[in-house]
Amino acid sequence: MQEAPTTPDVQPEIQYRQPERSVAELKQLAAQVRRDIVRMVHAVNSGHPGGSLGCTDLLVALYFRIMKHNSEFSMDGVGEDLFFLSNGHISATLYSVLARSGYFPVSELATFRKLNSRVQGHPATEEGLPGIRIASGSLGQGLSVATGAAQAKKLNNDDRLVYVLMGDGELEEGQVWEAALYAPHHKVDNLIAIVDRNGQQIDGPTDKIGGLGDLRAKFEAFGWRVLETDGNQFETLLPTLEEARSYVGQGQPTMILMDTQMGFGVDFMMGSHKWHGVAPNDEQLEKALQQLLVEEASDY
Repeated sequence: MQEAPTTPDVQPEIQYRQPERSVAELKQLAAQVRRDIVRMVHAVNSGHPGGSLGCTDLLVALYFRIMKHNSEFSMDGVGEDLFFLSNGHISATLYSVLARSGYFPVSELATFRKLNSRVQGHPATEEGLPGIRIASGSLGQGLSVATGAAQAKKLNNDDRLVYVLMGDGELEEGQVWEAALYAPHHKVDNLIAIVDRNGQQIDGPTDKIGGLGDLRAKFEAFGWRVLETDGNQFETLLPTLEEARSYVGQGQPTMILMDTQMGFGVDFMMGSHKWHGVAPNDEQLEKALQQLLVEEASDY
């Protein structure tokens, strides 16, 4: 019997970027992510809603507009932009954005912080959750990891970028400043670091706890190109991220000092360190959800 002819395997084209979203669509996505956040922390009466809500617009901008990334997750990340979350306590934001980008089912958000869940309170690689590249939550490590990853890309002739997000209170960790010295010296110019400058940390305002001083002057003195932006307005955030990309290959890493409000989008949480790690009760949840109405909301 003559064997049937074989057909070569056809590899599907990998789509690294989702269809570009308008600012109006990004705002709807951000509202949905914020709904996810308050529902997640409420369900287990545990988590960090304040910083998570404040950084939502950044992660939505990165994953739905700026980054070239692939939801068919590979730890190597060859040929795609990488994102590292250093302040891992705002995991609820990252989990929601990853799920709504197609990395894993949105329904899995309902297991947040539960036993045997892949969606733990601080991201970790042991659970094998797609989109998570490092364990984070022990503050101060993300900039070092991102710098190493960016250097590896340069050595491998991979022209994609590395992004890392840190909290401003996190800058009290000495390891941050070791990495901040290293990256400019080695001309790691495919690295874009972002500081969530919300002025709050768990014990109170940062200017009373650790006194960060003039961050722009400090990073510039270390050799960084420094940009500043409003992290809760897509109209200013998106152009800043695009500008940061335009400097790649010019011999300097870029630092974005991003001003946000802790708890942004929920009026009774905004601007207060008291919501750093406190979950809303039933009444507060309903009030928050009413403030975060979205068209065709698709809560898990």
